[in-house]
Amino acid sequence: MEIKINSKKIKLYLGDITTMEVDAVVNAANNHLYMGGGVAGAIKRKGGKIIEDEAVSKGPIPVGEAVVTNAGRLKAKYVIHAAGMALDFKTDETKIRNATKNSLKRADELRIKSIAFPSSGKAEGFSKDASAMTI
Repeated sequence: MEIKINSKKIKLYLGDITTMEVDAVVNAANNHLYMGGGVAGAIKRKGGKIIEDEAVSKGPIPVGEAVVTNAGRLKAKYVIHAAGMALDFKTDETKIRNATKNSLKRADELRIKSIAFPSSGKAEGFSKDASAMTI
């Protein structure tokens, strides 16, 4: 599915974010930037522990913030770690929206042209539709 907003295109995909050929992938992160399970674990397994090592060196960050690291062995150039929760794994729509907004700011700072977002909040109990609407 593709949506156009002004000169920008938004494409929705169902698949593995770690295989996408984009400038950056977004990691649904905790604010300490540890990469255990879910999207973070998949990114770490495919891209390498070097991604987590760099991320953790930049943390902890406030919930709602985002930081950029290299992408290790991924096809992407960068990983943007969007802290939508603390280590208690509790989140809400405001936290996810702020993390998304700050991810887009980091992408703009790097002049990134293509970015892949996961469906944030799904693991934290949000419905699939609510998770997609926070992006």
